[in-house]
Amino acid sequence: MLRLIALLALAWALGFALFVTATPPPADDRRTDGIIVLTGGPGRLARGLRILKAEKADRLLISGVDPRVSAKAIARTYHVPNVLMARVDLGRGAVDTRTNADEAAAWIADNGYHSIRLVTADWHMRRARLELTRVLGRDIAILPDGVHGEPGLAALAREYNKYLLRRAAMIAGY
Repeated sequence: MLRLIALLALAWALGFALFVTATPPPADDRRTDGIIVLTGGPGRLARGLRILKAEKADRLLISGVDPRVSAKAIARTYHVPNVLMARVDLGRGAVDTRTNADEAAAWIADNGYHSIRLVTADWHMRRARLELTRVLGRDIAILPDGVHGEPGLAALAREYNKYLLRRAAMIAGY
């Protein structure tokens, strides 16, 4: 029994080391139909807006927007002209990564998109992409665009554990 526990601890530690050292980088500047930005960390929205302004996508969905935040406030904070802001959709229904994926899938279907750029923190990308693939299947091309973050070791361990638990839950059919 002790050997099994030691083996599981070693497997977790090796997996965690790989998880931490192999975060996805920012994507190249290829074009996609849409951009999805998951709220919750610095640099994400600015990155998505830069890509939209560069005409690398038709529209942008900001998923998980607080109901108190207006489109005008976003435009003012990020210096977004009205013509560009008209191509930004605010998703207010998501409260976590799973509901971000649900919100994004509905937006993708509504717009008839076949490719999207997913913008989130580099250390959050694996789980975000896993959840999005869960609801989209493999028919929609997802371009991961990781925004560099510097979370602490505890935050990384929590994210890794959430990723492992979601993978296990999906294998079990949840």
